[in-house]
Amino acid sequence: MTPFVAEIIGTMLLILLGNGVVANVLLKNTKGNNAGWIVITTAWAFAVFVGVTVAGPYSGAHINPAVTLGLAIAGKFAWAQVPMYILAQMIGAVLGAILVWLTYKDHYAETEDSGAILATFSTGPAIRKPVSNMLTEIIGTFVLVFTVFYITGANLEQEGAFLPIGLGSVGALPVALLVWGIGLSLGGPTGYAINPARDLGPRLAHAILPIKNKGDNDWGYAWIPVIAPLIGAAIAAYLSFFIS
Repeated sequence: MTPFVAEIIGTMLLILLGNGVVANVLLKNTKGNNAGWIVITTAWAFAVFVGVTVAGPYSGAHINPAVTLGLAIAGKFAWAQVPMYILAQMIGAVLGAILVWLTYKDHYAETEDSGAILATFSTGPAIRKPVSNMLTEIIGTFVLVFTVFYITGANLEQEGAFLPIGLGSVGALPVALLVWGIGLSLGGPTGYAINPARDLGPRLAHAILPIKNKGDNDWGYAWIPVIAPLIGAAIAAYLSFFIS
């Protein structure tokens, strides 16, 4: 599997399971209807675990443009590969959202709340204040990317040699726990996009899919979960220079 394909598949699985739990909780007449925030944050953590486990051996499992950018700024990833990785992540995010729609198609048809429908694709603020929403996403992504530097930099001693753990299968669990913690602690104000592809890709899918009662795409907010995570990642990367 090439890194390009790995990033597509890893991101697709991330969105399929992550947005899938939101659909299960919010859409009408599902088995998981109204299951709550703990279910959503837990399943998103599992979604990260699956995506990282599958893509890790082939691409390093960034599955997030903010992670790709942060690693590149920190000198841990080649700038020449950044556009290819981000394109793959966007493709995977769109595909994952389409699979969620196919899985819950009958429940979308019965759901009249356009806001709930959009929430199964993209994030939105609990209180719409752009500056505060930006800051929330910057902080959440900073925690994600800054901690990832320590996970990718970890070593395992074996017979006197230090072996890099990285973001492969061994690194999947700590990354999943990291995202779970961010969701539980910092996810309330904006739904913790912390990933431009996670929000923009499914929002594009929402725009093109024939969904009854879907309403608009809230493009007025859409720039925040794209720009803010990139800023948070950049801050994390630059800070790493001073404390490494």
